[in-house]
This record gives sequence, C-alpha cells and structure tokens, in this order.
Amino acid sequence: MDKLNLGKLTTESRNQDTLDIDKISTIEMVKKINNEDKKVALAVEKELPQIAKAIDEIVERIHKGGRLIYIGAGTSGRLGILDASECPPTYGVSEELVQGIIAGGQEAILRAKEGAEDSKELAIIDLKEKSLNENDTVVGLAASGRTPYVIGGLEYANEIGSLTVSVTCNKDSDVSKEASISIAPVVGAEVITGSTRLKSGTAQKLVLNMLSTGTMIKLGKVYGNLMIDVKSTNEKLVERAKKIVSEATGVSISEASLVLDDTEFDVKLAIFMILSNLKKEEAKVKLQESRGYIANALKSEI
Repeated sequence: MDKLNLGKLTTESRNQDTLDIDKISTIEMVKKINNEDKKVALAVEKELPQIAKAIDEIVERIHKGGRLIYIGAGTSGRLGILDASECPPTYGVSEELVQGIIAGGQEAILRAKEGAEDSKELAIIDLKEKSLNENDTVVGLAASGRTPYVIGGLEYANEIGSLTVSVTCNKDSDVSKEASISIAPVVGAEVITGSTRLKSGTAQKLVLNMLSTGTMIKLGKVYGNLMIDVKSTNEKLVERAKKIVSEATGVSISEASLVLDDTEFDVKLAIFMILSNLKKEEAKVKLQESRGYIANALKSEI
C-alpha cells in the first residue's frame, strides 16, 4: 500500500470544475457545491444491489443473535457513530445491537486524532473489547479505501468469521478487498481537493441510512412506513405514539391512547391488538412467533 501516491485515488484528485472556487461570488460558489452534490445519489444508485445484499445478510445474522458494528476513522468513524446512536430512539433496539467504533476512541468523535487511523492493531484491540463473534457484521467505513485501522478491523473480523462489509468511495480499494461485500459509490473529485467530508461523506451517510433503515424494516420495526417500536420517552414522543397507532389502525386518538395505556405504550403491540382483535397476552405470543413482524402476524390470523 503506497502511502505517498494519493494522486491515484479518485477522492484525492483535483476537481476541474472548482479550480476557481476561491475567486467567484458566493452564489456561484454554492451552486458549484450543489452541482457536485447532485452526483452523489446517482453514484449510490449504482451500488444498490450490493447494499440490498448486505441488508439481507445483516438481518440473517441478527436473527442469530448478532450485532451490526461500524468501524472507521475520522469523518467515516463519526458517521458510523451517528447512524448507530440514532437506532435505539428511532427503533427501540438496544444500544448493543448497532454500534459505532472510531479510531482513537470517544475523544476522536469531537477532536481529530488522525494518527490513530494508521494502526491495524488498534482496530483489533477495539473489536476484541466488543467480544466480536461469527454472528456479528463489521462494516468498514473509509472514503479513501486505504485506512490501515479499517483494514485491520476487517482482517480480524474475517478471521473470526463475522460478515464483513466495506463502504468506500474509490473502486478496487484495499479496504474493499478485505470485505465480503463491497459498497463503493464513486462520487468523483471533491469540491475542495481531498476533503472527503463533502461528497464522500454524503455518500457514506446515504449508504448507512439504507443499511440501518433497511435492517430495521426487515426486523419488523416498521409497519407501512410508520416507526412502530419508537420509545415514548418524552411528551412529543407520547403524542407521536398515539398518532402512529391511530394512523396504522384507523381508530381515534383517544381510542389509541386507551390501548397504549393497556400496553404500557408498546406501539407495536397496541397496533397488532387493534388490527387482530386479540387480547394483550395472545397478541404478544403471536408477535413473538412472527419475530415482531406485524404483517406476518396478521397473515397467520387469516
């Protein structure tokens, strides 16, 4: 791995359309940035088959007791932590199910610790602390596709037998070669040369959105397009829970509130009780049998 030859990486190349970005008006500047951003979703679109494959395999392993673990350095690591941290409040999962690890530890979330990304051994230590096992999935995040920390993490995960996935923005990278599933949206040269927190960061965020959201949908955390495992931890979320139950079932807000009180604000259970006309305990059993998937539980009632 040639550490000095950054020029061969698409993410490090100079963007010929923004060579004058320091001399033009502010409105012209933001138009150029916006024009570059428009390319990101199209680049991600080319990777949809790989993203879908990853989701299906992640879900299969979670059903066996596995976890989804993101690992990265710098911006990539922070994006993984962001995605992981939003899963518990949105989908009611434990903080253990989706986790983010960043090179340099918690301090690196707020303050750059660039040297930490150069250590393969550090990634192995971090994953050992998580007691990584064969049912887990490790997603290596590296815009450049060459970060030693991420390569080390994926190498160790492969040894353990975990599913390995890479999210990079350069084709045929060192990181992607270590992954069972490679997701590589190539967004082209950045507006500011080498500033991969821009288009590359946006592409990674879009991919992570799909990985976690798709996984949660497949785990039965969504009914229609409603969040049905949301936790009612504040006044806003209490009202949201009532609205979700009402929209999912067609009952009034007051009726939804009564059933939610009966289920201790278990939104999914409340919805299934109303739609199936089952009592609470029987509804719980049916949901457990369907792995918490309302649509499947309802089919079993037909």
